[in-house]
Amino acid sequence: QVQLVESGGGLVQAGGSLRLSCVASGRTFSRYPMGWLRQAPGKEREFVAAISWSGGTTYYADSAKGRFTISRDSAKNTVYLQMNSLKPEDTAVYYCATASSQEYLKTAAPAYWGQGTQVTVSS
Repeated sequence: QVQLVESGGGLVQAGGSLRLSCVASGRTFSRYPMGWLRQAPGKEREFVAAISWSGGTTYYADSAKGRFTISRDSAKNTVYLQMNSLKPEDTAVYYCATASSQEYLKTAAPAYWGQGTQVTVSS
C-alpha cells in the first residue's frame, strides 16, 4: 500500500520560510517523479513543484519559481520543499504526490498523494 506522509507545515509570517518533508513507503519511489501540489480554500488543487526520479530535473509553477526549491533523498524515500519568501497567497494545504510521469504532477493529476499539511502565511 502506497503511503505519503507530509510534515513541516505551520503558521509563518509573510517573508518567512518553511521546509516541508514527505516520507514515502510502499513503492520503489526512487524510480518515479515526485512533487508537491497545493489547494487553497475555494480553489482547485494546483501544481507547485516536481522532481524527476533521478533528481536531476526540477519543475516549478510560475508562482514558485525563485522562491521554492524541491529536492529528494532517494535513499530515505523522502522529498522536500523548501519555501522561502512566503506570501499570504501561498496559504494552502500542501500535498506530496507521485505519478508515473511528471506530466501528471504538472497537471495536478497524480496517482498517489498524502493527507496534506497546512501552511498558513500571515500578512
